[in-house]
Order: sequence, then C-alpha cells, then structure tokens
Amino acid sequence: MTPSRRAAVTALVTVPLLLTGCGSGSTSTSAALPACAGGDDARAANGVVLMAQAVPTATWVPCVESVPVGWTFAGLDARAGSARFWLDSDRDGMHAIEVRLTAGCDTGGATEIPSERDGLRRFEQVTQVTPQYLGRRHYLFPGGCMTVVFRLSGDNRGEPLALASQSLGVVDREELAAQVHEASGGRLHLDPPRTAAADDTVDDEGDPP
Repeated sequence: MTPSRRAAVTALVTVPLLLTGCGSGSTSTSAALPACAGGDDARAANGVVLMAQAVPTATWVPCVESVPVGWTFAGLDARAGSARFWLDSDRDGMHAIEVRLTAGCDTGGATEIPSERDGLRRFEQVTQVTPQYLGRRHYLFPGGCMTVVFRLSGDNRGEPLALASQSLGVVDREELAAQVHEASGGRLHLDPPRTAAADDTVDDEGDPP
C-alpha cells in the first residue's frame, strides 16, 4: 500500500454519529483538519470519513496532505450529497481555497488539460482575472467530482494556487472502507452493508428469480 492511499479512522467512536448525520441530511461542521495521513499511524482523519459518507458514490475522497505556510484550515461542512472544506490565506484572504466533493459537476466552459492524478480527469476554468483571480478546477472520476474553487486577492496568483493545490490529496474509497472495518474489529462500516434483499435481481416479468 502506498502512503498516499493509506486511510483509516483516527476517532472511530464518532463514526456511527457521522452515519446518522449524513443519512438525515443534516450539516456537520468540524474544526479538525481532514488530513490524508496524520499521526504515527499514518491514518486519514475522521473528517475524510465524514466526506466519504456524505457522497457514497465517490470512489475518491479529497483530503489535505499539508497546510502551506501562510495558510490556515478554516472549516469542513458535510451533508447528504455533498461535502466541502476551505482554507484561509494571510495574503489572499478568507475562504481563498474551497474544496468540494459531489457526485457530479458541470464542466461547461472549462477546458480539459492533462491531469497530474491517475484516474482523475482535470478541467480548468478562470472566470475573473482582476481585481480578484477567480476560477475553479474540476477533477472527474467514477461516482464523483472534486472541485477546487479559488478566490485569490494577492499580487502573485499562480504561486498560491499551485502551492495550495499541491497540498491537496485524495484517498481511495475502497481502502478507506477496509481500514474502517479493520480498525474497528469488524464492528463499523464506511458504507451500510448490502442486504440480501438488495442483492436480489428481478426477472423480465418483475418477479424475483
């Protein structure tokens, strides 16, 4: 397993609450950094699990590899169907970078460019150059979309965008699910277990086989 794809839960006792919150459509906000791998055990933070549960179709989940100097993690918000977190900058202002996870996104008006992430298609769109540098970057993958929204106010726009983007990462949902299950001794699941009824197929006449 590569370091960038290692994932688990740092606070397993909160997972049932996260499942309940996402299922009910409620919003949760956390000051805890959704780190890709933090601490001696190199496990993803609990906020990564929260985002994965909010968008159950997403095969990849965004996370933070590191927070650049001059930047501050400001918050995480998740509800059934979407999740986001954002970073503030001492030069570019509040909410300078926001990362969103959804089941899909509209790339109309954006230009596809080569992606630095295997398995993720990258699209770029700049909507304003001055006085602020505004735009978004989409990463499309099976079952989801990660969108990086930037609102930069400093003089040097390219450097903070590149720095903030390099500090972002993704974790594989399957490995995240496996680590949650293993770390809890099989008691907890990232996603609700499939029931036998859900696995049944229906024949052409609409009756179970």
